[in-house]
Amino acid sequence: MKSVRAYTLPLLLALAPFAQASPSTAPVAIGAVQGSGAQSPMLGQPVTVEGVVVGGFAQGLGGIFVQDMKGDGDERTSDGLFVALPADSAAPRTGSLVRIRGTVTELGQGKQTLTALTDARIQIRAASVRWQAQALAAPPAHRDDWERFEGMAVVIAAPLTVTGNERLLRFGEIDASFGGRLYQSTEVAAPGPLAKTLRDDNARRLLIIDDGRTSENPRDLWFLPSGLDDAHALRAGSILRGATGVIDQRPGDYRLQLSAPLDAIEYSARPAAPEVAGNLRIASLNVLNLFNGDGKGGGFPTARGAETFAQYQMQQRKLVASVQALKPDVAALMEIENDGTGPESALAQFVAALNAAGPSTDYRFVDSGKGPGTNPIRVALIYRSSRVTPVGKPAVLEGGPFAERSRVPLAQAFRAGRGKPFVIVANHLKSKGCGRDADAATGADADLHDGQSCWNALRVESARRVDAWLQTHPTGVRTDLQLLVGDFNAYAQEDPIRTLERAGWQDAFVLAKTVRPYSFVFDGNSGRLDHALLSPGLATLLRGAAEWHNNADESDRFDYHDDVDGDPYRASDHDPFVLGFDLSR
Repeated sequence: MKSVRAYTLPLLLALAPFAQASPSTAPVAIGAVQGSGAQSPMLGQPVTVEGVVVGGFAQGLGGIFVQDMKGDGDERTSDGLFVALPADSAAPRTGSLVRIRGTVTELGQGKQTLTALTDARIQIRAASVRWQAQALAAPPAHRDDWERFEGMAVVIAAPLTVTGNERLLRFGEIDASFGGRLYQSTEVAAPGPLAKTLRDDNARRLLIIDDGRTSENPRDLWFLPSGLDDAHALRAGSILRGATGVIDQRPGDYRLQLSAPLDAIEYSARPAAPEVAGNLRIASLNVLNLFNGDGKGGGFPTARGAETFAQYQMQQRKLVASVQALKPDVAALMEIENDGTGPESALAQFVAALNAAGPSTDYRFVDSGKGPGTNPIRVALIYRSSRVTPVGKPAVLEGGPFAERSRVPLAQAFRAGRGKPFVIVANHLKSKGCGRDADAATGADADLHDGQSCWNALRVESARRVDAWLQTHPTGVRTDLQLLVGDFNAYAQEDPIRTLERAGWQDAFVLAKTVRPYSFVFDGNSGRLDHALLSPGLATLLRGAAEWHNNADESDRFDYHDDVDGDPYRASDHDPFVLGFDLSR
């Protein structure tokens, strides 16, 4: 691929619409209008500039990008500028040399705005000129240094990794990064200054790939030459090469407004379910608000989850496929409807569907009676009756942080054959959302801006109580083989996980020497919200730990709303994991 691309386009637009606009004031350099700061030093002033149209986005963004042919010679300033146009007005074509008179404006809110000209009068100076897009082979040294490319045409002369696609369907946006996948700062660094340093580095490496439109829910993804299907899923981890467009800043984020399709994509392959060593498999899955209406085919839409019975059936089908592929002997579930354990409950019907699908047909669920807890969603435990036997009684930990916010944990002891019993606890701690009004996080639970977001103190207290609870052997079975699994809503270096590790719990993925594990992708950053923490006794019996990246890397195009395949990809927004143990049978 060439380092630059040259363009020569004929003028296809009649000059008549611009005849009345003849800016006569001597032009100033676009770099002088942009200035070297975040906002223009000429804000509010009328100016005249001259340059070539390098991006025609009148229909999608309401304007064009114009770039100075010579530049001002200052690397600190951008030589490009956005020109806002009235709705439905004619616009000069890309490649036209134009002179424009307009008022300098900052579009957007706060300090992270887009420098633009409004009330523009345009004169075409030449029908077609030759120009070059600047090649960018690396991100700038600091995030704010993207400002010096604002409004300029560029070709990315380096591979970009798709590091997130959660806004792909709604806004036509892809989170892409230089130098590989981005990881949550508190997944790899301690909260506070170290995490902030990593966040800043992530910010400079991130470049949003945009479709040149501000509308929501676009009808087409024109920039994906093969569309979006099972063979071209554009998972996180896919590689983009030669992306071409204009550097833009809206709303506050630096992005590349594409001027051509992404014609060089290396698609990340969908992985098969992982295998692990050992004679007993334990899994953990977040089932993404599996609600079954009234249990009789009606009662939709529900408070959460599927909006129709057909969607619920597809959601359950995808989740059943996931469990059967993982082949767990015991599995913890998070986010299943808390509607009891009767035949019309979501849990009972899920287990029935699991057995009906096969090949494993002997799944049962742990019946803890009502609940556990009063939250709309609950945790649950299922198991294969031919592989393990429940021992003692199920136990729940209610009250305190589990009264309204963290979901009530569920513990059960099992025995494999004649082996020593082990205890597994399903957990789902309070999420990071800060809430509002009466539900807003306050005090120690407010966002302290150390990378842990809100409710961190509550999650820490939840972790402490679970640890203390297990020391009382709540299932009635005394054993040193204990396992905490589930969605802790805390990344690996955050306080709740470190609290448990200081108490002696050991990270299964650290023991398995897994390189950069992750189970969730948010805002283009990967990390683990889902954990497996082992007691020292059980840690010696671990033989393998693997995440199945069938969910977090996928676009929600493949979730139960639109995907009719019933395959296990995007069955949830969290990745499941499976652990292998040598437990005597």
